[in-house]
Amino acid sequence: MMIDKFGRLQIQIYRETDNPLPEYKQDGDAGMDIRSNEDVTIRGFHWETISTGLYVIIPHGYEGQVRSRSGLAAKHGVHVLNSPGTIDSGYRDELKVILMNHGQWAYVVKKGDRIAQLVIKPIVTADMVEIDKGQHIIETETENRGGGLGSTGVQ
Repeated sequence: MMIDKFGRLQIQIYRETDNPLPEYKQDGDAGMDIRSNEDVTIRGFHWETISTGLYVIIPHGYEGQVRSRSGLAAKHGVHVLNSPGTIDSGYRDELKVILMNHGQWAYVVKKGDRIAQLVIKPIVTADMVEIDKGQHIIETETENRGGGLGSTGVQ
């Protein structure tokens, strides 16, 4: 892991595009803009996987999250389908973005358009420890969270 003189994490990146590298628009922003490396038309109610031409090396102990851009979602009904998409530290292939068009009309993505955001986050890893059913009931009976989806009620 590399940290620069300002205490910022350094992410290694290789690009097969003439688009700018992902960048924060303003100081304090959480997400860096990711741009399309191709022209793509996304038909209404369909999705496309879009090339970025970027290959990132996320340091061990971190993940990259690919998230929707709120402007695309609000204005056009277009968002990252598996948002947030996770880039694991061991992933070395091209970063691609799956965009979904929830609108009825086609949405055209041009090369260089900002299509998503990249957020770098530290991760916590966990070990699963199996317990028996009796321990589960004892540990959780005061919480009463049984019932599955929506078990705390729907507002």
